[in-house]
Amino acid sequence: MSEITTLVFYIDADACPVKDEVLRVAGRMQAKTFFVSNSWMRLPDDPLVERVVVPAGPNVADDWIAERAGAGAVVVTADVPLADRCVKTGARVVAPSGRVFDAGSIGMALATRDLMEDLRSAGMSTSGPAPFGPKQRQAFLQALDREARRAMRDLASPGSGPGPRR
Repeated sequence: MSEITTLVFYIDADACPVKDEVLRVAGRMQAKTFFVSNSWMRLPDDPLVERVVVPAGPNVADDWIAERAGAGAVVVTADVPLADRCVKTGARVVAPSGRVFDAGSIGMALATRDLMEDLRSAGMSTSGPAPFGPKQRQAFLQALDREARRAMRDLASPGSGPGPRR
């Protein structure tokens, strides 16, 4: 993990439904933003926006993000194991649904994910994610803005890192 000195966004971009919202918040905050995926995607021509295309393979994009995230970073992902890795580095993590993963919530999120995976592998039918609409986009925008401000405070007070939600 490299030391982060200004606010940075890392986006697990392959199936991210909130790219435009991230661009809006990151642009307002003048934050460097990395969209990490296994394939090329159209992004605005902006020196603060960078497309990172990693080779196909399990966890390649996750590894790229987790190796760079730390205090002062905001990671956008629905991938709970990636969220866990990033929380451990001191990054702020927000799911596209607006759910914030932090030291107090990541353990339960991992346990729930593992339980659902066990149920599916046992043949039980489970529902997928709820439909994504304006309400979820608004929840995400609010959470992203709040966590970005907290990440900037983390940078202003080195060593503090993410603590409980305030």
